[in-house]
Amino acid sequence: MDITLKESGLSVLNRFEMERENEQAQLENIVSHGEDSQHQFKENIHNGDSLAAEMVAFSNSRGGHIFIGVSNRGELIGLSSKDVDRINQLISNSASQHVRSPIAVHTENISLNSGQIVIVLTISEGIDKPYFDQQGVIWLKSGADKRRIQSKEELRRLFQEVDLVHADEVPTPVGVEGLNSKLFADFLKKTYQEELPSSQEEKLQLLENMNLANSHRLNLAGLLLFGKKPQIHKPQFMIKAVSFLGTKIASNYLDSEDFEGALPDVFLGALTFVMRNLRKIQKDKNVNSVGEPEIPQIVFEELLVNALIHRDYFISAPVRLFVFDDRVEIINPGNLPDHLTIEKIRAGNSIQRNPILASFAAKGLLPYRGLGTGVRRALQDWPQIQLIDDRDNCLFISLVERHIPLPIPFKLGEPNPNDPVNDPVNDPLNQSLTELQVHLLHIIKTNPRISYEEISSITQKSRATIKRNIQQLKALGILQRLGSDKKGSWQVKNILVESFSNGG
Repeated sequence: MDITLKESGLSVLNRFEMERENEQAQLENIVSHGEDSQHQFKENIHNGDSLAAEMVAFSNSRGGHIFIGVSNRGELIGLSSKDVDRINQLISNSASQHVRSPIAVHTENISLNSGQIVIVLTISEGIDKPYFDQQGVIWLKSGADKRRIQSKEELRRLFQEVDLVHADEVPTPVGVEGLNSKLFADFLKKTYQEELPSSQEEKLQLLENMNLANSHRLNLAGLLLFGKKPQIHKPQFMIKAVSFLGTKIASNYLDSEDFEGALPDVFLGALTFVMRNLRKIQKDKNVNSVGEPEIPQIVFEELLVNALIHRDYFISAPVRLFVFDDRVEIINPGNLPDHLTIEKIRAGNSIQRNPILASFAAKGLLPYRGLGTGVRRALQDWPQIQLIDDRDNCLFISLVERHIPLPIPFKLGEPNPNDPVNDPVNDPLNQSLTELQVHLLHIIKTNPRISYEEISSITQKSRATIKRNIQQLKALGILQRLGSDKKGSWQVKNILVESFSNGG
């Protein structure tokens, strides 16, 4: 009996020693990666206010761990039992008396082989943000360090995260005179079968009742949805689009445009831009058919609507739309709010960062349903979409992969179908031409010495539009300028322009 008990006691002791060694090995593995936004090292702690500031920073951010008994270099120094008792009391006092509101914390003591102890203090992301230290300072994590909030924009974003304030309800400097009355009247008639009041006072009252104005001014939602020229007052709230030749940002580009106006106009302009810069797939159709977009249009409808409705309007920056040979990027100001993650988005979850915009978009202003299913629908139609929550740069990126066309086999001595000159005719995944570009080629073939002004007169398009499209044709290798600008002429390079007469 005594032998059995003795052996049992030794077995427990051995198991305890193994667990202690495993704990230290796990701890060494964690600290070997160094400090970051969720892991911080403290060799010892003596100041309750300083500890409270660290707790506040973690609570206002994504939570994290403080390892007490670990040097800044990641060395496991450890604490004595006396230190552990003192620090645990300091933690309790700091979490309850040195902060506003109280912070829930969890501590765990890890024994080292030396007999010393490391305290792992875990602070969860707070549910009652913002948290303040005893001096009323709001701290946030910034990498491995912390920083205090010093601007109204940062404070607004923090309040936005916990649904206390929304950017789309913030008043703008624009009064009711900045309302696009026709646009608003059409919406009222179509949605509610109501007429727009004639007096300014009645208009303002209606706008306030519909959460589109407050304090006698249009709020941001009212301005962006129904303003005459929103970007005069909020110039950054637009979409800047560029189509590049190749796979990297470069000074040379194929197409570029800024899209301004009310959100429906911004959406439609950006959608048209990306679709005209995609390739067309002929599939089983003949060469004179329009072809189908290489990526379904609904993919960009969903992603662009989400970009406009769910972006962070407390950040004064445009949405950027980049088209490369191998991908399309939609870059949104603001990372994901609150507890939303990429996994939750893919599962169909959503948080309405701008509820007024979302509400009106769902009433038919944009193809938006507000059910959290937009990204899921885009993924169903095109699974090759990467979603990136770039928290360091405060961005959310939708990256839509494109298929790079494979070279077409050909025999020596025959025209190379992969040559840029022949691409638009022979490659089933060619760079599509717009109707305007086809028209330009016909005009230039008829009169190779024609000027920009003459082309502009014939097509009823601006000189800038003509010049931009001719630059695209030159970049594609279809058009070439011979001689000087004044006395030279155009050459359409060995291409059957007729085969584009019905092109995309």
